[in-house]
Amino acid sequence: MSVYMRRALDLAAPRVGETGDNPSVGCVIVAAGVIVGEGATGLSGRPHAEEVALAAAGARAAGAIAYVTLEPCAQRSSGAASCAGLLRDAGVARVIIATRDPHPNAAGRGIVLLEEAGVQVEIGLMEGEARALNAAFLAKWSRAVGD
Repeated sequence: MSVYMRRALDLAAPRVGETGDNPSVGCVIVAAGVIVGEGATGLSGRPHAEEVALAAAGARAAGAIAYVTLEPCAQRSSGAASCAGLLRDAGVARVIIATRDPHPNAAGRGIVLLEEAGVQVEIGLMEGEARALNAAFLAKWSRAVGD
């Protein structure tokens, strides 16, 4: 399992500082032990990592496991579909999240959206590394929401 989260962290690392106000996130989608899609947050923060990975995986995402370095958003400032909604709609069976996102567009709501759809969610795999990767983003939003 940690090999896939390691890959997601490695995808996100080069984008730190290049994603505008957004965090640098990595996502790896695995079906039957094979990576079928992966992605990182785009320059200036779009597209989101989950969008890129799901586009690469296509129909192979159904029943798969997604490894994401940060909680998927439940709402987008642009009005586009949320990453949690995209993962749900793609039929991903399980989402393993390294760390929670304190931003108001996530803040536990991404997790709830997935769980309410019957998606199994696990949190905390390689959390320290994921938090270090986006330390400035996490600190900013933790202060903003009073964590």
